[in-house]
Amino acid sequence: MFFRQKQSGVKRRPQTLKPKTEVKFSVSWLLFAKPLIFFAFALFAYLVYANGAKWLEMLDKTPIQAYAITNKPRFTTNADLREVLAKAPLLQGYFGQDIVQVEQKLLTIPWLKAVIVRKMWPDKLSLTLFEHQPVAVWNDSSFLSDQGVVFSLPADRFDKTGLPILYGPDLEGKNVLNAWNKISADLRARNLALKAVEVDNRGSWSIVLTNGIELRLGRGEWSPKIDRFVAVFPHIAVPEGQRVSYVDLRYEHGAAVGFSPN
Repeated sequence: MFFRQKQSGVKRRPQTLKPKTEVKFSVSWLLFAKPLIFFAFALFAYLVYANGAKWLEMLDKTPIQAYAITNKPRFTTNADLREVLAKAPLLQGYFGQDIVQVEQKLLTIPWLKAVIVRKMWPDKLSLTLFEHQPVAVWNDSSFLSDQGVVFSLPADRFDKTGLPILYGPDLEGKNVLNAWNKISADLRARNLALKAVEVDNRGSWSIVLTNGIELRLGRGEWSPKIDRFVAVFPHIAVPEGQRVSYVDLRYEHGAAVGFSPN
């Protein structure tokens, strides 16, 4: 008698094995696709980098139309800013505007030494202005900053009364200012006051006292020459109706004196 053995549990589905050729096809496809994906991504990144600015400029509907000043300038007016900003190249929109270009335009204002420009959405500029501060009159027509920079300023913007009066080549501004400070302190010790200092292209110095007398010091150390002036000045015989115009101290010993009418 024959008996069939019963199978317990769930019936198992017969396993189907994928052909080895199909596995090889999938792996080879991935190896081929990866460089293409990388190339496509790199190409997209390049297009965004190369054309991103142009795409953003297309979003600009109107050019920048206003500005705000973050600090309170001493000499710069709104009329000055409007005049400069209106010059070519004209202002563009928020995305298209180059702030360096705006900074360069503003720095054509002679008394501005630095500016900070920022863009404010959607059509505004933020301006921070740094101005030169005049500490001396330079060559009668300009001013000198505390850093020795020569700049111009409209006459009605600043009262120059009482400022030191300095003369010389523009590149010597800092040296002349330093000389003023030293000579002025030296004269105060001798109960004299300084009005003006000048250096010429050859490096020869002269000063003018507040009493109008010019001291021609020439080159080299001025302190002993000023001592000589203090020594000889009381002994100068001034002709009637005349006054001492200058004292030339460029000699090794003594001095030459010039007179002019009162």
